[in-house]
Amino acid sequence: MGAGQLARMLAEAASALGVWTTVLAERGDDAATGVACEVILGSPTDASAIAALAGLCDVITFDHELVDLDVLRGMQQGGAVVRPSPDTLEFAVDKSFQRAAFSAAGLPIPDHVVLGGSEAEDIRRLRAFAGGLGAPPVVKLARGGYDGRGVCVAGSLEEAESASLAWRRGGSVVVAEAPVAMRRELAALVARRPDGETVTWQVVETAQVDGVCREVLVPGSLDAATEAEAEALAHRVADVVGLAGVLAVELFDTAEGLLINEVAARPHNSGHWTIEGSVTSQFENHLRAVLDLPLGATDLAAPATATVNVFGSEPGDGRFDLAAALANADAKVHLYGKVARPGRKLGHVTVCGTDPATVREDAWQAAVALGTSRPEQTMGEPR
Repeated sequence: MGAGQLARMLAEAASALGVWTTVLAERGDDAATGVACEVILGSPTDASAIAALAGLCDVITFDHELVDLDVLRGMQQGGAVVRPSPDTLEFAVDKSFQRAAFSAAGLPIPDHVVLGGSEAEDIRRLRAFAGGLGAPPVVKLARGGYDGRGVCVAGSLEEAESASLAWRRGGSVVVAEAPVAMRRELAALVARRPDGETVTWQVVETAQVDGVCREVLVPGSLDAATEAEAEALAHRVADVVGLAGVLAVELFDTAEGLLINEVAARPHNSGHWTIEGSVTSQFENHLRAVLDLPLGATDLAAPATATVNVFGSEPGDGRFDLAAALANADAKVHLYGKVARPGRKLGHVTVCGTDPATVREDAWQAAVALGTSRPEQTMGEPR
């Protein structure tokens, strides 16, 4: 379900395994439509379109979480194999559900309050929560937000109230969270079969600009203790959500320890490096997991890997200066077949090698050659 870049790379991995892929695409020019074996046009919340997909497939899996869980549960009850299950997807779809379930399981999450009552009650609770923090809270849509959308990092209580009220008046539940003093952002990736067989990849350091991941460094600046803590936490989350497939656990690294920011029950931007940087990519292991096949090794293929995302800066037709990007023979370019527009994720570049600074610089140079702009600051370092 879904035909974006994740579905495109899943289809590419499936081809090597001889697995036939069908995608449910909203538009005929979605990124995966050019590489999938078969395309169904329709909405990911349309029961008839999902039924058509189920009729052609042994297993349904996902490119995104913007789905109707009730429709999926109905399909599952009718005999469709859905992996990850709708119950697992709910942890990624609904932040209010996720926070309640993770808190009950004793998993580390930011302090928060859920706003879903009357307007007067919501404002009272938000103000009381902010008063206890001594700072404006971060407010988020419980459902539907992604890549920085549906998140307000408020500069004042008034701004937090305004965003919360606008979303609540639109019928959405809102989660208000304590701002986190983080040292860095990390991501832990885990793959799990239905029988519980589990593998994890090297925990990575990520950098977000305007809520969107711009670069991933492997292994980044992690120490052994933090890496072990993050890996153990990813295993715990996989068990709590009943995972079948790949799960990305985005983490805040703070002076007091790790906190869970978000989870995604699918391949994830923080794992694109695994295509070249690991023995088995996240895409292949996701397919192995949802098809209940033995999982592949996740050892590093190189001591250092850097992945930089390519974003559109000007409207265009999706043509790129590949020659310039490939001038460095170590640069591995992945373009998603999208038409360029400002802020749109168009591809990524990965470079593997022995020196972390060199692979990072080479990846950025190739991404810039493809038209992406280089932020003045990433990973806390001046540019």
